[in-house]
Amino acid sequence: MSETASISSGIAARYATALFDLAKESKGLKALEGDVDALDAALSSSADLRDLISSPVYSREDQGNAIAAVAAKAGLSALTANTLALMAQKRRLFVLPQLLSDLRARIAAEKGEVTAEVTAATALSAEQSAKLAETLKARVGKDVKVNVAVDESLIGGLVVKLGSTMIDTSIRSKLAALQNAMKEVG
Repeated sequence: MSETASISSGIAARYATALFDLAKESKGLKALEGDVDALDAALSSSADLRDLISSPVYSREDQGNAIAAVAAKAGLSALTANTLALMAQKRRLFVLPQLLSDLRARIAAEKGEVTAEVTAATALSAEQSAKLAETLKARVGKDVKVNVAVDESLIGGLVVKLGSTMIDTSIRSKLAALQNAMKEVG
């Protein structure tokens, strides 16, 4: 890991620890989870917000005003809004993506669940996602939250990443294995 990535993740971890502990102490984990989802959605949908948090061109005051407006518009809890304001004041908003992923991991651990990153060739229906979550739950013994991404290049099947385990049942990987096997024969 590069030194700057290590520093960024360290900064994010400190803010995540503080925010998570305060939310847990005040029985606001559910609100924090909603805040994380709202911020994640805002970051993924707005290039302007991504520019705002990462660009050194904006002043502390501009970042603070903008992030306060985002917090108000998204209906974030006071605890999260205050943390974002402090991060803007300290010029630490650039670690917001790492902060969100760290908070997701802490919330999931608190709830006793794990997250499975699933890549499918086509979008999964709610029923298929639920069945996959049940199958994975039986395998790992914990509740499983399924995040699905679509990659049409898989042709068919799934690629499931659950912790350090990866299960690849995609047709693309089976064709690649068949091609390697044929190379070995001929």
